[in-house]
Formats: sequence, C-alpha cells, structure tokens
Amino acid sequence: MDDMEELLIITMEECGELIQACSKAIRCDDYHSNRTREKLTEEIGDLQCMIELLHEYDLVSWNDIEERVKIKKEKLKKWSKLYE
Repeated sequence: MDDMEELLIITMEECGELIQACSKAIRCDDYHSNRTREKLTEEIGDLQCMIELLHEYDLVSWNDIEERVKIKKEKLKKWSKLYE
C-alpha cells in the first residue's frame, strides 16, 4: 500500500467513526452529555488531522475548501433551518 492509499483509507475510517458517533448521539437521544461531546470532539479531531494531511499531501487546497464551505453555507441557508 502506498502513502496516498493509506491516507485515503484512514480518512474513510475516520469519517465512518464520526458517522457512528453522530448516529449514537441521535439513537440515544443524548446530544449534550459530556460523553457525547467528548466522543464528537475526539472523532472530529481525528478527521481534522486527516484533512490536514490531505492538504499536506497536496490532495486538497485550503482555498478550494474555503470556497466549498461558502457554497455549502448558502445551500444550508436555503434548504435547512440551521441558518435562520
């Protein structure tokens, strides 16, 4: 396995772990407990590390990501109640 393959596989695994933590919070109706906050923080931190590595390996650009964030926020304003 080369570095790029390992990088992408670990990133996928970290995405899955964050999905699992979110799902468990919903399933247990436990959004604000210390345990949920700790688990979300852990998984988001792990994923953030992988995103930073994706940048270091020149697979993504911070500028492109920032532009995409702007686009997503506009979509959320239109289709979600998160930005009311």
